[in-house]
Amino acid sequence: MITEAAPFLSLFEHSPWVVERAFAAAPFPDKAALHAALMRVVEDATPAEQLALIRAHPELGAGQAPLTAASASEQEGAGLRALSPEEHDRFMALNTAYREKFGFPFIICVRRQKNKAAILDSFARRLQNEPEAEKSQALREIAGIVWLRLEDMAP
Repeated sequence: MITEAAPFLSLFEHSPWVVERAFAAAPFPDKAALHAALMRVVEDATPAEQLALIRAHPELGAGQAPLTAASASEQEGAGLRALSPEEHDRFMALNTAYREKFGFPFIICVRRQKNKAAILDSFARRLQNEPEAEKSQALREIAGIVWLRLEDMAP
């Protein structure tokens, strides 16, 4: 039974409000129920809150940006903290184009990607999306990231 919010406050990048709101419905029988409650909070959030949640995420491969421990680990595991100069330039160009088009950083659950090339392919492909479709995709990616982070936590 999950009854305390404190261990989960860092699940979302710099956005503990999601966890705080979800725990109004506590306790949760398991991680799946908690995840469902968290995603309901995100779905029920205002468009401005959803945008703030998306914007709280770091850009991929930026290198210099301060990252949460979870983001640093995820990007490290995907090889994004050790890019070649060419890869770095490609990520930076895509980050810039994406942010200019959508107004928020590209979000992808890097742990569900095969490699850096797959991430870059998704990056370039998703640049073709319409803004509302991309916002929805970013929220789905956040759901995947949060699920994997929950799975990593002790039972």
